[in-house]
Amino acid sequence: MDLDLNKFRTLIPINALYEDNLLYLAEKTRVERYLQGEQIFSIGDSDPDTLFLMSGEICLTSQDGEEIRVSAGSDRGLHALSSRKPRRYKGETTSQSATLVRFESSLLDRLLAWGHFSPEFSSADNPDIDAGPDAEESEWMMSMMQTSAFTRLPAANIQTLFTRMEEIATKAGDLVIKSGEPGDYYYVIKQGRCRVTLPSDTGEIILAELGPCSSFGEEALITDSVRNANVTMLTNGKLMRLSKEDFLALLEAPLLQWIDYARLNTLASEGAIKIDVRFRREFEHNGLHGSINIPQNQLRTAISELDRNKKYIVYCDSGQRSATCAFLLSQEGFDVYVLEGGLSAITGE
Repeated sequence: MDLDLNKFRTLIPINALYEDNLLYLAEKTRVERYLQGEQIFSIGDSDPDTLFLMSGEICLTSQDGEEIRVSAGSDRGLHALSSRKPRRYKGETTSQSATLVRFESSLLDRLLAWGHFSPEFSSADNPDIDAGPDAEESEWMMSMMQTSAFTRLPAANIQTLFTRMEEIATKAGDLVIKSGEPGDYYYVIKQGRCRVTLPSDTGEIILAELGPCSSFGEEALITDSVRNANVTMLTNGKLMRLSKEDFLALLEAPLLQWIDYARLNTLASEGAIKIDVRFRREFEHNGLHGSINIPQNQLRTAISELDRNKKYIVYCDSGQRSATCAFLLSQEGFDVYVLEGGLSAITGE
């Protein structure tokens, strides 16, 4: 069943979105049809979705028997149905049929959090006040919205993140990060490709090649140490960079889930996989029983072999190396936890 975009764009607060964002939301929206008497949702439901009525009529019934009739196109019908969770009403179709749209609530929150203003704030005297991002900017922002890291960020962080990021133009051959220098910025590739290499006595070891929406530079910021690799542009491009202070507040803190040793054991007993991210000889010396070893410098290449349906716990000696690994896994969409303080925080072992 096709979505009626003309009706969709009148819903509140969907009508506050810029056109590109509205179309993106529309792509993620499901259209559902219910017949008379069919129940749409129940009291107590805690589903992650937002629903709007597109056609027909439904009745919302509370626990106390209070009834509210909602018709498509009415003032009440322009707003989400029983939006508070857990839901306080039962929804049932009263017309011969009804059409609803459904999408994830968090997606709309993130789109709105970009600071977009609704048409009512625009002014004929200031036509630029409601102007959306240009095509290039919109395409990049949409791509970022689909990355695993952004889907896990609080909406307010995303809004601030985009305002704090600085765009820099680069040329093929530019050395963006140099091994041994202090960490100052976190980078996201907007356009172009780059190569991550490790200096060695025999030349350079290629660790990875990165393209649009990939990121780099987090390790030195999380561990408060110097850069341990070189990053060189392979093509002309554009990078978005975020200062260390903003990175730690807006990205690292929301994405990392710190746990103590007791919680580690509980999660492990429930099936979570423990990963020791130290070097193999360290792991063989005093690694936790039942854990696997994936050294930090091998984690990027090992990601494809990890089961995304599993939970993971990463640890090292102090928590610094494991925090970097947890951030990387979080960016890739894994449910990952970090042992706070690392092995040094465990007593009685």
